[in-house]
Amino acid sequence: MKKILLTLLSVLTLATSVYAASTKQEALNFFNSYVTAANTYDPAVTTMYSPSARIIRVVVKPDGSTVTRVTDTKRYISEMKKSQVIAKIRQYKNNYSNIKVEQTGTDTYKISSLRQPSGETYKLKAYSVVKKQPNGKWLIIEEMMQTKVQMLINAK
Repeated sequence: MKKILLTLLSVLTLATSVYAASTKQEALNFFNSYVTAANTYDPAVTTMYSPSARIIRVVVKPDGSTVTRVTDTKRYISEMKKSQVIAKIRQYKNNYSNIKVEQTGTDTYKISSLRQPSGETYKLKAYSVVKKQPNGKWLIIEEMMQTKVQMLINAK
């Protein structure tokens, strides 16, 4: 009996770790699809955010000080649609490095990275918190990016 319980416990532990690893990979795959959509100016990028996502921009000023701006999804998506036109003309893209995925809750992962805007030599901190929805779709529920250019001037 003891041997059967230990075997069942081992199988359950293995199954749990396999599920966690596959879900972590799913979160990373979603992030990579977001980066591709953003860098190809795909309008579908606007559907990758939760309607109640928290959007945080940390403006890094020339003297190194920072100012934090927070806005809601609706405002951010509106600004994104306008800026996509300019970004496409300029062929603006972001490259991400040092990507780390950390589970923060049930089906919720924080993906941290360094973001390098095209044409720049510096890298800025960024993270996205993504959550798998009951229907299986992944959404960004929080996003933070450092920036040297502030577009959301009147954000909350």
